[in-house]
Amino acid sequence: MTDPLPAPPATLVSFREVAADRLGAFAHTTVPDSPGSRRAGVVVCVVEHQGVPSVILIKRAYRGRNAGQWGLPGGRVDEGETPVEAALRELDEELGLRVGPAEVLGRLDDFPAASGFSITPVVVAPADPGPLRPSPAEVHSVHHVSLARLADEDTPRWVPQIGGGRLLQMRLRPDWVVHPPTGAMLWQFREVVLLGREARVAGFLQPDWTRS
Repeated sequence: MTDPLPAPPATLVSFREVAADRLGAFAHTTVPDSPGSRRAGVVVCVVEHQGVPSVILIKRAYRGRNAGQWGLPGGRVDEGETPVEAALRELDEELGLRVGPAEVLGRLDDFPAASGFSITPVVVAPADPGPLRPSPAEVHSVHHVSLARLADEDTPRWVPQIGGGRLLQMRLRPDWVVHPPTGAMLWQFREVVLLGREARVAGFLQPDWTRS
């Protein structure tokens, strides 16, 4: 019989304390620059939703790159930006949430996506985010997943693949199945920040359709 998983933080205040402590002790990895490499930043943004701390997820607009896919707010790094600056800029552009660098609690590992981007996830929990103002050009819909659901034992599933290996599926609801790269970053957030466990994601399998 396995021990039950620890309960995730139940309030935004406790989440900030736990996240800052665990991310401060986490030695994140950075994918080195290489010829032709591209960088992006995304935000794991925790806000209170229906009385509980929750992560914001989006479904991207049905146009352009990653059309209709689940994602975290974020996008490519512009010239002269850092990945953290790009992630916060995109959070504002996509959802109308302005978060300053001082509110960043930490970051997770860069994820080398099959599309050729190295994605840097940063974690924030703004004290006063204000109302969401999704950009219809970039965001089809906005969704919230509670920290409790992310931490549930049955949320991550590992599906064997023909030819070997297993594909992670983060099953947030019966009709919400999130694959890597976004699923991998949510899984590492769950493991490192919510459960206090060491976890790495760079070698995770990715569906073929994420290569575009």
